[in-house]
Amino acid sequence: MPYPAFYNSVRTITLYDSLAELLGASTDGLLEYGYLDTVKLAGHSCPTVAGAYLMTFKALKFLYGGDTPIRGNIRVAFRDDQGSGVTGVIANVVSQITGAAGDGGFKGLAGKFKRNGLLSFNAGIDGIIRFERIDQACAVEADYHPEQVSPDEHMFMLLQGLLAQQASTEDQAAFAALWQDRVRRILIDHFDDPALVNLTQR
Repeated sequence: MPYPAFYNSVRTITLYDSLAELLGASTDGLLEYGYLDTVKLAGHSCPTVAGAYLMTFKALKFLYGGDTPIRGNIRVAFRDDQGSGVTGVIANVVSQITGAAGDGGFKGLAGKFKRNGLLSFNAGIDGIIRFERIDQACAVEADYHPEQVSPDEHMFMLLQGLLAQQASTEDQAAFAALWQDRVRRILIDHFDDPALVNLTQR
């Protein structure tokens, strides 16, 4: 699968998953997620997918500090409805990494390892997402502002031509390069930019 080289430079997220260890999926229980994993889940790479990855990375760092985050030990709530805007897309990414799932998620073994019921929507929160550790009273809300990283001014003109099927192969390549360059700037150049992702302790 050919993909932009910068995907490999995006910081990865490592979590401990006791279920993965129990069932032998990972002999030490450690699961590492990179941006490419998120792209494969979503089927594409865009500022929304990048933002979901970035918010999750930063929220887990806030909640666990230097410790390894525990997959399945995080309750996630979204401010908006699952069908509103890009909320569902973001939720899929957050669920993949944290293990938090809705009613259809894994129901556990003998009362342990439950993942269902940890993901909810229409929460009365200010941020886009609220991440909460189950094992202690520690929560953080995340907001994402992709407008802080502006797209190239030629990108939307190229997109209009592509959608109207009036663009050349060169136009398609130019659009894709500009699109992914904005994602690169979000995940590489602005990864630590506090104006891009705001965290508020709750």
